[in-house]
Amino acid sequence: MASSSSNLTPGRGAGSKLKSMKLLEVLNALEEDESGHSREEIYIAPPSNAAGDFTDEDSGDEDGRRGTHLPGSVLHAFVVPEDSGPGEDEDDLQPARKKRRAGVEPQRVWTKRDIRPDFSSWTASDPHMEDLRSQELSPVGLFELFFDEGTINFIVDETNRYACQKNVSLGLTAQELKCVLGILILSGYISYPRRRMFWETSPDSHHHLVADAIRRDRFELIFSYLHFADNNELDESDRFAKVRPLIVRMNCNFQKHAPLEEFYSFGESMCEYFGHRGSKQLPAGKPVRLGYKIWCGTTSRGYLVWFEPSQGTLFTKPGRGLDLGGSMVVKFVDALQARGCLPYHIFLDKVFTSVKLMSILRKKGVKATGTVREYRTERCPLKDPKELKKLKRGSFDYKVDESEEIIVCRWHDSRVVNICSNAVGIEPVGLSSHHSGAARTQSQVHQPSLVRLYQEKVGGVGRMDQNIAKYKVKIRGMKWYSSFIGYVIDAALNNAWQLHRICCRDAQVDLLAFRRYVACVYLESNADTSSQGRRSRRLETESRFDMIGHWIIHQDKRTRCALCHSQTNTRCEKCQKGVHAKCFRAYHIR
Repeated sequence: MASSSSNLTPGRGAGSKLKSMKLLEVLNALEEDESGHSREEIYIAPPSNAAGDFTDEDSGDEDGRRGTHLPGSVLHAFVVPEDSGPGEDEDDLQPARKKRRAGVEPQRVWTKRDIRPDFSSWTASDPHMEDLRSQELSPVGLFELFFDEGTINFIVDETNRYACQKNVSLGLTAQELKCVLGILILSGYISYPRRRMFWETSPDSHHHLVADAIRRDRFELIFSYLHFADNNELDESDRFAKVRPLIVRMNCNFQKHAPLEEFYSFGESMCEYFGHRGSKQLPAGKPVRLGYKIWCGTTSRGYLVWFEPSQGTLFTKPGRGLDLGGSMVVKFVDALQARGCLPYHIFLDKVFTSVKLMSILRKKGVKATGTVREYRTERCPLKDPKELKKLKRGSFDYKVDESEEIIVCRWHDSRVVNICSNAVGIEPVGLSSHHSGAARTQSQVHQPSLVRLYQEKVGGVGRMDQNIAKYKVKIRGMKWYSSFIGYVIDAALNNAWQLHRICCRDAQVDLLAFRRYVACVYLESNADTSSQGRRSRRLETESRFDMIGHWIIHQDKRTRCALCHSQTNTRCEKCQKGVHAKCFRAYHIR
């Protein structure tokens, strides 16, 4: 990211370039600076030469505690004050002040009246969801909508190519890759201090499901050569070139199977980085986050529709007179409109919202509502926040731009909030209940319509983050993009579970059971095909009667039922045994 606090970059003269600070230096500077109260954020960017071959190499055993540091060129950080303009360039920074625009835009005319939007109402149906309901897909089937056969084969080919470039005959297969994915998913809800403990024979740590699925050294070999792009065809201007093909494929699959809804949220997500460095230990009470910043567009429930890792303005140039965040919103809208130019409604927070962005989205036929900072309201003449605070809670002031029907409202609740919209106005004004902690009383507060709708529909990105954080992949490699791969797997599982909630209303399972089912099927399937003579009878028996995640699916080839031994065209996906629907329950009960 292309911004920095002036007190964190000493000795910089006019016209000098921003130097990447080492992470420990950044954290020490933040600890020493107690004068400021602005919210700051730290995130790690990939190295500027991320297309180089050295970034593929492991820098040591990740289980070690000493001497296992990544190269300094890989770990570098930038400090971004929350109020800094994200559209500034790294080579010409103006900390704590905005760069003046070259051209002067015409001044808007603001009037005290309610908005009169001219958008059409939402009438679209979603035949794709009806098709998914009719297929009655299992959790594995839903997950493989995203990690489909094409994606799996692509990763297998790139991994084998990379191993061949290193003079290693890997011979990875699609079934083995699914087994590796199963172990990564399992690490989200069963984790050890060292991943090799899964294969130890000690009774306190041995995990027979993992040990019977794949040998330890084979897993380590595959995991160390896991690759997602051809090193000979990397775009040197893209910091995420190593994972760009995977990003493109995931975005395509996410959008292809996304629920068609009216309301969407756009925001920032963080992919945490877990390298073993002392500087990663953050002091308590510091509002600082570590990792890769990712722009995300989600449904109101938290289904990830579109994502793009942030590279700062050095590699991503804003357009249309917007800052970087606003440009990412426009890209998300373009991805939505690829499914049809419908009256979508996007909800934003103050990092992205501006009157200029509302104008651009209105011309695209897209509704938008979001909180907005005062300097982005284009001089909308509202009551001063200090005067509004003197009035009772629920008081508000508002103005509408005459030419483009964009409303800006300033509302006093527990604090003064500015909110902007091109689609929703003040009326009808409702009442909202607020609890007073000191007086222990409930009070009714007036709430404009756009504020109420914003509070109801915003938060999709937060819900996605919450789901990912519960059982996120714990196994990490030493490559800089290792944690990002875990994030993509977690996002695909979250999306698959969201589709499960929509399509399987009668037999829903929670997120933990959903992830367990996918992990168990992948691990047991590989044990069936690759561990002959090693897999114990105990594993098959225990999984048959565990009453977890057994789904009956159709099979093309008829086989004998495992219970009544007559021919059947259905089988249990987890047990991989032919079984009639009428025999299904009896077969899984002792």
